Amino acid sequence: MKQVFVTGGTGFIGAHLVRLLLQEGYAVKALVRPSSNLENLQGLKVEIVKGDLNDSDLWQQMLGCQYLFHVAAHYSLWQTDQELLYRHNVQGTRNVLAAAQKAGVERTVYTSSVAAIGVGESGKVVDETHQSPLDKLVGHYKKSKFLAEQAAMQAASAGQEIVVVNPSSPIGPLDIKPTPTGDIILRFLRRQMPFYVDTGLNFIDVRDVAWGHLLALQRGKSGDRYILGHQNLTLKQLLEQLAQITGLQAPQQAVPAWLPLSVAWVDEKILAPLGKSPSVPLDGVRMAQQPMYYDASKAVRELGLPQSSLTTALKDAVDWFVKGGYVK
Repeated sequence: MKQVFVTGGTGFIGAHLVRLLLQEGYAVKALVRPSSNLENLQGLKVEIVKGDLNDSDLWQQMLGCQYLFHVAAHYSLWQTDQELLYRHNVQGTRNVLAAAQKAGVERTVYTSSVAAIGVGESGKVVDETHQSPLDKLVGHYKKSKFLAEQAAMQAASAGQEIVVVNPSSPIGPLDIKPTPTGDIILRFLRRQMPFYVDTGLNFIDVRDVAWGHLLALQRGKSGDRYILGHQNLTLKQLLEQLAQITGLQAPQQAVPAWLPLSVAWVDEKILAPLGKSPSVPLDGVRMAQQPMYYDASKAVRELGLPQSSLTTALKDAVDWFVKGGYVK
């Protein structure tokens, strides 16, 4: 039985990957922070290792593992979290990859993000060959993911077997945090979305993302990156699909871009320093100024990435949030 080391196994993508690995006959060792919510791993035959991405003895925990999936990352759009983002995402990735090499891990799949690729001009659909310059990436989260991906590519260039995957916006159950996409679904279900922003994203069933990771391990080319995505939709189209699934009315009116930008600026620049918890991240609003559309045909062609129905993924996400008591 092949043993796999997984970071980020308690998270949305990681939890589905762990389940898939167990289903496919792998033994799983999962690194979790002492403070992590272990709800997504309950009842699974997983060896839990408590620690941090930057631990100096991490390589010892990886001994005996043939493969590594480095899924863990710190996600935040708040500008005050920039130090955490670089420490976890960039330094943490360098440390995890160095530990894997020292432990003799044969092959690694590193979970980057489409955030690291950037966006096309005026909503243009882009693929793996596109790269926005670092100074054009909005916010420290995107910048940190770009720099972490560069660290993975440099290690691959030096001979380490590393395949990079770039998930878009996953949808489905087990979104305990929730992710930004899950938050859109939740706010829709809670009737907290009277307006919508005129933007767009690429969406994919989270279970297809898990398969994309395993297929990248099995078929991916070291030093290459693969977008794990499916369908490009405007936010309005996504909300209309949710309306059809739930019977709730979708918001009918788009909010002008300057309004959330003004609210976010006041929140983060004026109220936050005075001790008020900001409600709208400025970087999040800036990101929404341009649609984030991607072409995943390389992963479909070279890896066999599944392209499951988004309607099913949305239904399963809605059911999971409702049954879990998230909507009340």
